[in-house]
Amino acid sequence: MTHRRRRRLAASRTALTILTAFGTLAGAALVGAAPAGAASDGTTLAPGITYRQFDIDAGAGEAHAHLLTIDLANPHVSLDLLYPGAVAARATVSGLADAAGAAAGVNGDFFDISETQHPGVDATGASVGPAVAHGQALKAAVPRAQRFGPALPPGTTTTDVLGMGTDRRARLDRLTLSGAVDTPDGQLALGGLNQYALPQNSVGAYTSLWGSASRERAVCGTDTSRADGCTTDTYEVTVRDGRVVSTSDHPGSGAVPADTTVLLGREAGADELRKLSPGEQVTVRHELVPATGGVPFVFAIGGYPVLRDGQALPGLDDTVSAVRTAAGFSSSGRTLFLLALDGASAYRTGMTVAEEADTLRTLGASDAFNFDGGGSSELVARPPGASRVTVRNHPSGGAERPVANGIGVFSTS
Repeated sequence: MTHRRRRRLAASRTALTILTAFGTLAGAALVGAAPAGAASDGTTLAPGITYRQFDIDAGAGEAHAHLLTIDLANPHVSLDLLYPGAVAARATVSGLADAAGAAAGVNGDFFDISETQHPGVDATGASVGPAVAHGQALKAAVPRAQRFGPALPPGTTTTDVLGMGTDRRARLDRLTLSGAVDTPDGQLALGGLNQYALPQNSVGAYTSLWGSASRERAVCGTDTSRADGCTTDTYEVTVRDGRVVSTSDHPGSGAVPADTTVLLGREAGADELRKLSPGEQVTVRHELVPATGGVPFVFAIGGYPVLRDGQALPGLDDTVSAVRTAAGFSSSGRTLFLLALDGASAYRTGMTVAEEADTLRTLGASDAFNFDGGGSSELVARPPGASRVTVRNHPSGGAERPVANGIGVFSTS
């Protein structure tokens, strides 16, 4: 039997052994873990929010998982995006959760973590996919070739999101940018919104939600390769209260005021912006449009789907095991599962993406979504009566990694 075949069999019969532990992050060993085989319904953090641990018999060895189960039918439970107040910024999951008053949370989307391919250009920390927080669109998705993270499964895109609508149901969807710049000479299509990478020949909009990071990274790479160089054919226009107030040949940096939008163009997009002069009237419009329409999102976060309608997506990787974070939800969208693997040395082999999908299906999910993993994987929870969250898994890097965003679970009880 081949090694790959053994992995597939292991994934198809994934064994979940529930543990009673509510251990905290402490060194390399799990604190307070019960013997394998001990069953429990977990610990109730708040009405509608439960935490538990369990072992997984994965193909590369035993993995240890940490799970939040959230009852979205409970009126005292809600979800929202955790992020550090700006798209181009990073913070630890525990810091984000405590700042927002969350009862629990996990890390989220892949992000611009390093710019070694572009010497002298700072990494922005901005996430790959679309993001919605408090019902407000924060950013759109970068081009597929510019993303960080493992290869996307066939049929998925950087616009894929998991989120919760105003109907309090979790769902998968795609959010694409629809926007335009109305100028005295006509209308320009908007190719980006608060993104660390813009499509070639496009114009992107940067608002106060972007933060103070340099916008130079947005003109690096191409539509076919993240590693390609940075173009010098750029132009930037600052619009305040509907009028052009300044222009520049180079991408800028610094906080964007609330009444201001910075338009950054590259190649053909730069040529279009060069036609604008200070004092001219300009209107910038943008929105994220869901593929399915209907119920607006309260929050949405990027990553990629691994399970739809109870079926694993075709082409999921079944060879590379790693520490992972994922989410899944029931067919009704009313029960959400947030799962993070433990990065302690005894469990660092983790699971494949195919095993991750199988695990979430075994737990009761009909649909599931993969997030950033490795040193980013993290699950935090606030014990009953505590004022702060604690890290429940062991990050594989030995300490919390600052991340771009995550999912926060909130309780009003």
